[in-house]
Amino acid sequence: MTARVLVVDDILANVKLLEARLQAEYFEVLTANSGQQALDILARESIDVVLLDVMMPGMDGFEVCRRIKGSHATHHIPVVMVTALDQPSDKVLGLESGADDFLTKPVDDIALVTRVKNLARLKMLNDEMIMRASTGKDMGIPDDGSLARALSARSGRVMLVDDHPRSAARLLEVLSKANDACAERDAQTALVRLAGGNFDLLIVSLSLQDADGLRLCSQVRSLERTRHLPVIMLVEPGDEARLLRGLDMGVNDYLMRPIDRHELLARVKTQIKRKRHSDFLRHRLAESVEQAITDSLTGLHNRRYMEGHLRTLVSEAVRTGRNLSMLVADIDHFKNVNDTYGHDVGDAVLREFSVRLRRNTRGIDLACRLGGEEFVIIMPDTDLTHAYQVGERLRACVASDEFAIGDGRSIRVTASVGIGTLETSDDTPETMFKRADCALYIAKRRGRNRVVADAA
Repeated sequence: MTARVLVVDDILANVKLLEARLQAEYFEVLTANSGQQALDILARESIDVVLLDVMMPGMDGFEVCRRIKGSHATHHIPVVMVTALDQPSDKVLGLESGADDFLTKPVDDIALVTRVKNLARLKMLNDEMIMRASTGKDMGIPDDGSLARALSARSGRVMLVDDHPRSAARLLEVLSKANDACAERDAQTALVRLAGGNFDLLIVSLSLQDADGLRLCSQVRSLERTRHLPVIMLVEPGDEARLLRGLDMGVNDYLMRPIDRHELLARVKTQIKRKRHSDFLRHRLAESVEQAITDSLTGLHNRRYMEGHLRTLVSEAVRTGRNLSMLVADIDHFKNVNDTYGHDVGDAVLREFSVRLRRNTRGIDLACRLGGEEFVIIMPDTDLTHAYQVGERLRACVASDEFAIGDGRSIRVTASVGIGTLETSDDTPETMFKRADCALYIAKRRGRNRVVADAA
């Protein structure tokens, strides 16, 4: 993979060393020799990861990190603090400033590359979701402060997997001060609970006596329900090889034993916050996709989705020789409804018509609003005779009961229906739709409130 990395250090030799190591792995490297210069670069350049020295004159690394994380434009950029001070208090201060990780000088080559790759991969995934969801406002998704609320929730649901009783008890006591935490001794029991629960974080000891902690991490990453769950590994000194394997498979963070309680809580808080941010983006992306294929007034699929789905169904029906039919329905004299009662009543009629349309469709059928007062039902495995029966049932359902329009009033509504079906292997979505549309035109010409089948 490739990514743009900003190296910030006031000592030129340190900058050149990190630059050479990263360029050997094909990263694009930008450099800055002060905190302010780094902020200026971030304001005008697209950066994927920041490697930030702590001890700099003027503005130190902690303050630079706070400013990066405090800006709406740069808060999502991962920051790795690079320091010669290997004290837990320094790590806690950095994590509270918003840092995503730490590297201690002299920087190990493998740890450097592994950490930068993992953070760059996470950044690129988030960038993709942000880009896809960025049209949310234009598509009617409100900016209602829900992201801020999601990130402000302090406690999370945390599972600890550790089969050393005293270690597990100490860690659980610390975790429970700020989170809803539980502990499991057995790895497979933990996996079952994780798949069935709504956890925010998994903490796994790599020194399990009766199981392989790395295997559990791998299984968590392979399951659909847990693949986005953040994982922190607890590592014994000297077990760096397994640590790097864990980081390479996508584990998010780690803690070396003996574990400082303040660092533990800080790292847990950081991972939960990042998960909630990613969950929020994923949810907004799903909303954006749903908005793109759904008619906002009726909740039916829209024309864009219908056209793509119809192409797939026609291709499959031609390939397999199975039946495929289409119903096009139009509300009779709908313009008079709008002109007489207003567009609010017209909208209410469209919504109720959609409800009755759904009532006459099967699970495999696709009900859509083409636009205005025109609707479509696409019916796989349905021949012309059965499609006509569906059309007649819909017509009768619309005409039988008046439509309520508020204040105790109601109006009578009818619909005309045209039916088209797939006839030959040369048929296309366009020819099939044309048959149904021509049939609809004939139904209207014959007096409306009727069904006509395949009149082309």
